[in-house]
Amino acid sequence: MKKFITKMKNPEDRKYFFTALGSKLLGAAAVFAFYFAVKAVLRGTNAWADTAAPAVPAYVSPINTVWVLVTAFLVFFMQAGFMMLEGGFARSRETVNVMLEGIIDTCLCGLLFYGWGFAWMFGAGNGFIGNQYFFLHNIPDTYGTTGVPTLAIFLFQFAFADCTSTITSGAMVGRTGFVGDLLYSTVVSGVLYPILGHWAWGPDGWLNNIHPAAFHDFAGSTVVHTIGGMIALAGAVVLGPRLGRKFKRDGGGPMPGHDMTIASLGTIILWFGWYGFNPGSTLSAMDTLGIARIATNTTLAAVSGGIAAMFYVYPRSKMWDCGTTCNGLLAGLVAITCPCYWVSPFGAICLGAIAGVVVVWGTDLLEYLRIDDPVGAWPVHGLAGVWGTLSLGLFATGQYGAPTPTGADNSAGSIVTGLFYGGGFTQLKAQMIGSACIGGGALLTGFILMYLVNLTGTLRVSKEGELQGLDVHEHGGSAYPELPTSA
Repeated sequence: MKKFITKMKNPEDRKYFFTALGSKLLGAAAVFAFYFAVKAVLRGTNAWADTAAPAVPAYVSPINTVWVLVTAFLVFFMQAGFMMLEGGFARSRETVNVMLEGIIDTCLCGLLFYGWGFAWMFGAGNGFIGNQYFFLHNIPDTYGTTGVPTLAIFLFQFAFADCTSTITSGAMVGRTGFVGDLLYSTVVSGVLYPILGHWAWGPDGWLNNIHPAAFHDFAGSTVVHTIGGMIALAGAVVLGPRLGRKFKRDGGGPMPGHDMTIASLGTIILWFGWYGFNPGSTLSAMDTLGIARIATNTTLAAVSGGIAAMFYVYPRSKMWDCGTTCNGLLAGLVAITCPCYWVSPFGAICLGAIAGVVVVWGTDLLEYLRIDDPVGAWPVHGLAGVWGTLSLGLFATGQYGAPTPTGADNSAGSIVTGLFYGGGFTQLKAQMIGSACIGGGALLTGFILMYLVNLTGTLRVSKEGELQGLDVHEHGGSAYPELPTSA
């Protein structure tokens, strides 16, 4: 206390104390304001009481249950790919920070999605938010008409939610305080992702009821990737560039990653996990032709994206760039995630190749605007996610409807047709509306979130901490302690 009183006599210390105190009080007020706002929206809809579980549907499929669980494990393994990709693109002095963020984001997401994330996203309620299944109470044995246990659906969707928060961290590598990461990750996983996701994937989400054509996002080009990419962009802007980052228009260029070996391996692990991400979203192993088509389309979009990006940038430097190829491949995967069920293999090649070029354009734009995104989170996930969502309105062949627990539903009312196949602009308009509303909502709320966290003084580490390196400053040791220096 005596030390505190002494420091308060110093004007600089006193100013710092009241600034920090005011920021924390403002952040706490914002959290409570959000809580009461959501409560007000839900008042009268029995939001805080568990509703009775609906009857178990007649059709319960063991093979579909196993399919959903196995693909959930594949999607979960993508977290290892994200950690390796981001760690490789980062500098060696922040590798431990990237790894721990990936681990703790997963732990946080699991608890938050269990508590209320799943309820807000997949419970019935209104067009904007669900109000069933808080803390997984009174969940039905099987979810809706899927014939798959609700707990298996929860596990599958938790893996998706985990990807979104990890995507966000990619643009913020190298200068984010660990406490700040905990704060924004809590809001992304526990609030923003489930509410925005409900609009498209909730049982009564409002985007499902657009007329004459509903918005479609089969496996998450918008719901997972655009949300994560837009919040990542907001974080990168609020944080500012890393110390020493000099952009091309100022005579510099991107800071090289410290290990393209693990970045490349991370890319391939993500590709492998995508075979759970996309085919698993059928929630049914009975739609055999649909699963085969999705897996093939996923593969072709990835390879065309990687090749297109590599050849597109070669004339600039006369070098075959590994990092750009990795991001082009991932952009192809992100783009095909929305339309994978409804396009042909040729369509997958076309939209994947375009994604490979789009990701380079996005990287160039960030460089011109002096926005530091070390791993390309916004070009890969945000921009390519938007392109993939819109591409459905162009490349859907008009041959396929939707998967069901017992196979494909290709009845006339469920068929999806894009502009290039005679469907006109109807589906494209729906895709534009969904992408703009969810992507715009993610960007706006992302900025609000990052500015609020920044007010607490925890979002960015001190100049001394950043120069020392996050691994030593935040975590007490380097990832490579045997090396004499850590760049």
